[in-house]
Amino acid sequence: MKTTFLKSTMPFALVAVMGISGAFLTTSMQSASKPPAPGYINSTTKPCDVPVNCDSTPKPQICEASGQQAFGKANNCQQVRYRLN
Repeated sequence: MKTTFLKSTMPFALVAVMGISGAFLTTSMQSASKPPAPGYINSTTKPCDVPVNCDSTPKPQICEASGQQAFGKANNCQQVRYRLN
């Protein structure tokens, strides 16, 4: 009697365990943080040349260094970069 019960419920239990673990893995992959995006400020000779540690995630504070606003290199240095926390 016990072996019949185990044989009939084992596939359902296995599917349930795999489903729950898959849900947790998917959630943890979605919440993985992105690496900081570099920002660039103007040097004395070239625009958008000096790398600065910034982030691309929108925040209230703009990324600045040496009194200059930092930008991303795309679109002729027009991407706004934000301060790291």
